This record gives sequence, structure tokens and C-alpha cells, in this order.
Amino acid sequence: MGTPKEPQYRKRIGYQAVLLGGFSTLATALLVAGNIATRDAILERQKEDLLDSLSQVVPQQRYNNDLLANPLEITGDNGKPVIVYRGTVGSRINALAWEISGQGYAGEIRLILGLDADGRVLGVRVLSHAETPGLGDKIEVARDAWILGFNGLSLGDPPAKEWAVKKDGGRFDQFSGATVTPRAVVQAIKDGLAFFKHHRTELLNPPVITTDLVKR
Repeated sequence: MGTPKEPQYRKRIGYQAVLLGGFSTLATALLVAGNIATRDAILERQKEDLLDSLSQVVPQQRYNNDLLANPLEITGDNGKPVIVYRGTVGSRINALAWEISGQGYAGEIRLILGLDADGRVLGVRVLSHAETPGLGDKIEVARDAWILGFNGLSLGDPPAKEWAVKKDGGRFDQFSGATVTPRAVVQAIKDGLAFFKHHRTELLNPPVITTDLVKR
């Protein structure tokens, strides 16, 4: 019994092009469907992660609003937008939080900074970093209590010139063998406090709440 011959039309370029186009269209459709199916879940997870980070630097007793409902966007000194989440009781701003960053030994260190209305630190937590395990990772609260030492401080307490690690004549401890990492964190927090000072009026201006008075 002989081997069946392959139909001639399968060898034609037009057929192969249509077949390839069909597979491409199917793959695109599957990707789009997958994106639609997972998009809401991803957004919800991102929201949960953000709320978890905010809860670590803004105590619950300082606000009764939805922190994510009306974020304030301000242009930073580098020209990039800074998204500020504000905790309120009534129309009073009681707490603020936003992301800050510094250049560590192994790359960018992303943190979230929480302040009260007087510009005092409520909390600082690391969001991401690539610092050396066992050395630079002491900036994580799970590894060391070092980062808790900023709580209650402000740009004037200690004075601005003391916002540096001890090796640079400042107030804050550095890590043995990893000075660059704490130096970056201290500078990032100092810059965050300076941002608050420069934009204080805008940051503490109560959010505008509009009410639809049109009777339906």
C-alpha cells in the first residue's frame, strides 16, 4: 500500500500564508481573551498590595476615608508625577503617603513614606530593592529594626544637616560593609521631607468634594 500523496494545494504559498495568518489570529484572540479574563484579578491584587503597604506607614486611627479614592498628583522636582494618598477625618488631612526612592549599591531602592500633617514620619517601608542579602537587606523591617528609627522625626528634628549616616557626619547608623544602602535610604527620606516642605500648602489643602444637587 503506497503513501498517500500530499494535496497540491498545501504546497501553494497562498494556502500557507492563509494557514499562518489563521494561527496568528487565533493566538492573538487567545491572548486578548486571557488578558480580559485576568485583568480585573490583577488590578484587585495590585490594589490589595498598595493598601497593605499604606497600612504599614499610615495608622488606621488617623483616617476614616478611602485612601485610594482621591489621590493627589503633584509634579516632583524631577518632572515626574508623585501620587500622594491622603488620610482624612472630615475635611482635615491627618496623614499622607507616597513613594520615594534612592540609588542603592545594586540599583534603585523603592520605599513608601508616611507623614502626619506636621511633616513628622509616621513610617517608612521598603517596597523593592536588589541590595546584598545579609548586608543591605537590613533596610527591611523583617530583617532589622533600623528603619523604625525614623518614626517621629521631621526635617527639623534632627536638623537638615544631620540627615545623613554617621560616616558622613550625620545622625543615622550605617551597616557594617554596606554604607551605600542606608545612605540612599536616609537621602530618600530627607528628599521626601523636603518635598512635603515645598508642597505643604497643596498637600494639606482639603480635597474638593462635589455634590450633585440636581433633582432627578
